[in-house]
Amino acid sequence: MNVLLDNLALFREGFLGTLYLTAVSAVLALVLGVVIAGFRVSPVPPLRIFGTLWVTLLRNTPLTLLFLVAFFVVPKVLFPGVNSFLLAVCACGFYTSAFVAEAVRSGINTVPMGQAEAARAIGMTFTQTMRIVVLPQATRTVVPPLSSIFIALTKNTAIAGAFDNVDLFNVQKTLSNDGYEIAWIFLWITIGYLVITYTINGLFRLLENRLEVAR
Repeated sequence: MNVLLDNLALFREGFLGTLYLTAVSAVLALVLGVVIAGFRVSPVPPLRIFGTLWVTLLRNTPLTLLFLVAFFVVPKVLFPGVNSFLLAVCACGFYTSAFVAEAVRSGINTVPMGQAEAARAIGMTFTQTMRIVVLPQATRTVVPPLSSIFIALTKNTAIAGAFDNVDLFNVQKTLSNDGYEIAWIFLWITIGYLVITYTINGLFRLLENRLEVAR
């Protein structure tokens, strides 16, 4: 217990760091994922090719490798001076967006083809059809897998702690170097991650129940 009480400010900072990194990365992944899913089902061949390449490349690339590219290649080649938080958000958000895109695309495929055809028949564009007709119906199917994806994202953010980001994993490194008992450190860090993941799970359960009622 002394590990927590003696370092409460450090644990709080790490917890909030993980929470903030998870939230910002989730927003980026959700926006990119929906856009890439739209590309995947687009009638424009170049967009479909781009969407397929995005998903295939990112889903089959280890997240650690993306972090290495983000922290050691991007600052030197593209954007010098970018802060570590933004690089971590990009690595986590881009990686997760590929999984979000596939979940959204699966949801889109559950919507009957006649819905999109009817929308096009009354003069709607592809973007209007997706935004007004298809995506609202696909949401009910997409919510459950998104819960698992964002819970996985929370755990994936631990890699950011190895790249000078303030999060729960970084707290573990600091306290280990200070000589605290490793078992107690991991216990409190695990509880911190559980609080975040159970909160995400609870929020998605509420959203899923609301959508079930709406049905």
